[in-house]
Amino acid sequence: YRDTVRDFWRGEDATLPALASRLTGSSDLYQDDSRRPRASVNFVTCHDGFTLRDLVSYNDKHNEANGEDNRDGESHNRSWNSGAEGDTDDPAVLALRARQQRNLLTTLLISQGVPMISHGDEIGRTQHGNNNAYCQDNETSWTDWNLTAEQQDLLDFTKRLITLRREHPVFRRRRFLRGDTGGTGTGDSVWFRPDGGEMSEENWHYDDSHALALFLNGDAITEPDAHGGRIVDDSFLILLNSHYETVDFLLPDRDFGDSWRVVVDTAAETDTTDETEVKAGGTIAVPARGAIILTSPRRTSSGRLRRALAAARRPRQRQSGRSRRD
Repeated sequence: YRDTVRDFWRGEDATLPALASRLTGSSDLYQDDSRRPRASVNFVTCHDGFTLRDLVSYNDKHNEANGEDNRDGESHNRSWNSGAEGDTDDPAVLALRARQQRNLLTTLLISQGVPMISHGDEIGRTQHGNNNAYCQDNETSWTDWNLTAEQQDLLDFTKRLITLRREHPVFRRRRFLRGDTGGTGTGDSVWFRPDGGEMSEENWHYDDSHALALFLNGDAITEPDAHGGRIVDDSFLILLNSHYETVDFLLPDRDFGDSWRVVVDTAAETDTTDETEVKAGGTIAVPARGAIILTSPRRTSSGRLRRALAAARRPRQRQSGRSRRD
């Protein structure tokens, strides 16, 4: 998971097939021995290696302070410094680094499986390029809780992603996505090209493709809730573009949703909730190295609502004269 997601967002070629597997719970790794998506513990960074901020700020490790002539620590980090190595005051580089952090966190928190966020990544903690800071009991490895405005923005963004994941079971499937209909006439998941066509087998092997869309059908969740009822959620469309230019995405037709509303836009530096609707078949531009998540309201009642309506229609039983306490 880590290597695939890092490679996609730093613009490596031929990443789409592996990315699709990692976003959907890595069934190629776990399904054959009857494990489920929760077997995939997904992370982009952990206690060893670069922090998230350093991952988008350094091409090379900088472990000189460890006293081993920079020989210690991993040298192949699949990182990209976004145009300048380390500290910089270039506003374009800083903006790209902030967006790349949001891209990586967004990818992590919409992936099937169990997300793991390394401490401090939600506030842009840096070790200044040191990817082996076990011996640094000082400001290099400590967390400074006096947040800058940029750090607070990243924390707020991460909170919104966590809330989105918590509130929508379509991102927390207990069984692997199959692409079948689930009785709705539309698959539980569909992959699209930016031109609106469904991904073909040939499309997956275009080495220079850096953009794709994933439809998650909230009306085709096959696993039941804790009470045995049907789970129904909103549907989502995830647009990912790791290309260095803006890519226009043609949204699918009304079979997948009548209209769509943006709930996450990693190119925006503040809250991206947007009440503007984009109709089915419309076009939306995803900026260079950006991700947009759209939602379409659920089309059927939830299991809880259907049970409540059924209960309301049942004739009431006559109560005995003796009152009962609940």
